[in-house]
Amino acid sequence: MMDYIKIRFTRDFERTGSNFERTIEEMLRSLNPVFTLSERLWKPQMDIYETGDEIIVLAEIAGVNKEDLEVEISSKAIKISGERAVTQRIDGAVYRLAEIQYGKFERLLFLPALIDPETVSASYLNGMLQIRLSKISMDKTQKITISDE
Repeated sequence: MMDYIKIRFTRDFERTGSNFERTIEEMLRSLNPVFTLSERLWKPQMDIYETGDEIIVLAEIAGVNKEDLEVEISSKAIKISGERAVTQRIDGAVYRLAEIQYGKFERLLFLPALIDPETVSASYLNGMLQIRLSKISMDKTQKITISDE
């Protein structure tokens, strides 16, 4: 069993998925809960908090094994992806409501301030992933030496 969350640092993110395709699939899924166009991504709920020094991202991903999570971080954005395995169906039961989403998920969040991708911590407890990112201070002043050349 792995005892850590995979974090990958990156410079930029490619555009992921089509919003139009997701909207159509969500509309059809509301008519028939078992409907899927193809293997699709679901979107977990997330919160972003900002303090003077940090940006904190909280992701609601209950039922996801920590080993199935991946976090990619750049100075401007964070991408959280993973997969929630399908739970065992109850023999003889018929779906009357199917809101819980399974399979792969992905969220790309653009951050409200630049962060230092080297100063990151993450924890996962009771289905909530918390990522703490240190903001890059714009108020720092730096003395430089002027040469005689």
